[in-house]
Amino acid sequence: MSSSLAAGNPARSRDEDAIGTPPAGPTLVPAERYYSPAFAALEIQRMWPRVWQVACMVDHVAESGDYFEYRCGPYGVLIVRGDDGVLRAFQNACRHRGNSLCVGSGSGLRELKCGYHGWTWDLTGVLKRVPNRKGFGSLRMSDFPLVPAKVDVWEGLVFVNLDLDAMPLVEYLDAVPDDIAWCRLSDFRCYATLTVEVEANWKTIADGYSETYHIQTLHPELLRCVDDIHAPQQIWVHAGKSDQPYGVPSPRFDGTLSDEEVWDAYVYTQGALMGAPEGTPFPAEERQPGQTVQDLIAARTREFAATRGVDLSWADTDRITRLHQYNVFPNMTLLANADHLTIMCSRPGPDPDHGEMVMFLMTRMPPGAPRNKPTDVRVSAAEAEPGIVLTQDIRVLPGLQRGLHQPGLTHLVLSGEERRVINMHRNLERYLDLPESERMSCPSP
Repeated sequence: MSSSLAAGNPARSRDEDAIGTPPAGPTLVPAERYYSPAFAALEIQRMWPRVWQVACMVDHVAESGDYFEYRCGPYGVLIVRGDDGVLRAFQNACRHRGNSLCVGSGSGLRELKCGYHGWTWDLTGVLKRVPNRKGFGSLRMSDFPLVPAKVDVWEGLVFVNLDLDAMPLVEYLDAVPDDIAWCRLSDFRCYATLTVEVEANWKTIADGYSETYHIQTLHPELLRCVDDIHAPQQIWVHAGKSDQPYGVPSPRFDGTLSDEEVWDAYVYTQGALMGAPEGTPFPAEERQPGQTVQDLIAARTREFAATRGVDLSWADTDRITRLHQYNVFPNMTLLANADHLTIMCSRPGPDPDHGEMVMFLMTRMPPGAPRNKPTDVRVSAAEAEPGIVLTQDIRVLPGLQRGLHQPGLTHLVLSGEERRVINMHRNLERYLDLPESERMSCPSP
């Protein structure tokens, strides 16, 4: 089967489980990677400045003079739309004494002026004014442009990379662009971003969106309407993927759940995706002969999309009810089906025991729909309630992080189902250039 035919269509492997071929034994990952200040410092030195990271949406910086400040650990990147319409990125530092030029995001920039001593650049990064310039002696303006960073856009997502020699973004994303092309991601609009401050390492956060193993325990409500077992996975280089069928009960129930119970669980955990408020009854009277619960969910989802002027007639039941989850090293997760897109990423906090979970919340809109700047919201973990499933994910993080510190827990013990977590560590070891003695222990075949 060609990659174009196979992309995004997992029907070829419906019976494949999330584990795949069992490994010879578990993979052991040193636990100190999640809390060691020395390891975090190594990430800051060798990894974060060299990887592509999703920073914002193109709608944040759609017009000339729009700007967005992206922070990751100690690094700051300023993304600016120039008067010429070109999107550029710079290290967010005045060339005089390092003051940040812009904070947050906004519009209407005509120049980049340091608020400390007044050095001023145009929106292309060229130094234009230095107050009391004669005090510096022979200072050539052309010697002090803003330091550039790489910036690129894929499907409305703006990515940055501090490494000017980094591979092109489309190459870094591996097979993801081709695999998800059928979903027409460019039709989605981001209406808000939610940044949640959590007491957990950025990897602890990312790991939770890299496996389905935890669904049976942490998400009992979700388990009643998702097949967490037959969720085939793929691993490329920087990226990995899992396909998860929704609208069906987990095989762990061994067929004991009724269609009504599956419907109720979907409404409770995912009802917003089809415009169904909590308590929406099972539509028995609408059911046609041969229709499954998934078919009913798909029909309701098409109706809900139509209220926004969105035509989903091109999407069959599988396209609407199967969630395609992509993980891109180091910290991005993309969740998509025909009428759903959420981008999630994790970022380091002020120390290895703190981090940020960032969610880009999206809605599919009809072609030609107006574009608006997303609303950016920041909350603490105690304040965050982004739905029952994500709230459960957030609540478990502090306990995970505390447990990793215990002296008896020297290693994480990972299964074949957790291969996307393993792949993240494989890439991390590569970027950090760790010696063999510090690498994870993988079983021999």
